Amino acid sequence: MSDGTRVIRWGILATGGIAAEFTEALRGLPDTEVVAVGSRHIESAKAFAERHDIARAHGSWAELAADDEVDVVYVATPHSAHRAAAGLCLEAGRAVLCEKAFTLDSRQARELVDLARDRGLFLMEAMWTYCHPLIRRLREVIADGVIGEVRGVSAAFGFAGDLPPEHRLRDPAQGGGALLDLGVYPVSFAQLLLGEPDAIRAWAHLTPEGVDDNTGIVLGWDGGAVATLGCTFTADNDAPATITGTRGRIEFADGFFYPDRFVIHRPGHEPQSVLLADVTDDPERGTMRHEAAEVMRCLRAGETESPLVPLDGTLAVMRTLDAVRERIGVTYPGVA
Repeated sequence: MSDGTRVIRWGILATGGIAAEFTEALRGLPDTEVVAVGSRHIESAKAFAERHDIARAHGSWAELAADDEVDVVYVATPHSAHRAAAGLCLEAGRAVLCEKAFTLDSRQARELVDLARDRGLFLMEAMWTYCHPLIRRLREVIADGVIGEVRGVSAAFGFAGDLPPEHRLRDPAQGGGALLDLGVYPVSFAQLLLGEPDAIRAWAHLTPEGVDDNTGIVLGWDGGAVATLGCTFTADNDAPATITGTRGRIEFADGFFYPDRFVIHRPGHEPQSVLLADVTDDPERGTMRHEAAEVMRCLRAGETESPLVPLDGTLAVMRTLDAVRERIGVTYPGVA
């Protein structure tokens, strides 16, 4: 049963930078309240609550999960804690939006999906790219055959970081490495357009701690399509992407996972720019409001999965990330 006007009450699990960014994004949406925050440290929760004008601060994840005033919890921990945090909330009967990478591996992801489906609860990966208005238009353009059949995807995401050994991105216990933190974006982008690959190749340079800091991935499909993808925290790039088809190509000059435009190139035609302003009144290219709005739409409609970010798609991406990790030799403590 649909209730298109119901106020959705959010709980925020964790108090880091991305939790703050999401909390502020929620303030731009109607019929929305952030009513509680939870952290393993009550001082951190109280400080976050005061900073963001949140009524209740909880000193544990379990207390937040048990808060009956919360409709949905946004899990903003590092991905090494996603299985535990999201599972705790689902066990308590809360809907969950869980940051990416969804979990450390596909086994943990399957456990969360099975738990949500068994309980009839909403669960979604916070893959904001899939909810972005311009990416939704991209899918329409491709479905309409504007560039013909997609035969190739290239995408990369990276930054140059002089990270100390204790940084979470270099810590295997926290799921460190470029792959889960950055590589999830190009892999998800390619699979949004082409589905789960039939063949996977990868190479990476590893840090002394044993996580990847520069990784290249090639995905192949039995129909002949190929994706070449990269992720790194050793060199800057502008996150470009190109989609090639049998009748043309689409280019993202930068920020493919939160774009403000893409350009269609076809033989015999002038390049055609499709702008974010053409498809939405929201001028911010990187807003998290789109994914939050999709969560709330689903909750009001009584849906337990989002058609924009389907759980089967999340599981397929996690299987690909598992295969890449196996090929590059990255392991995490306690994860097969």
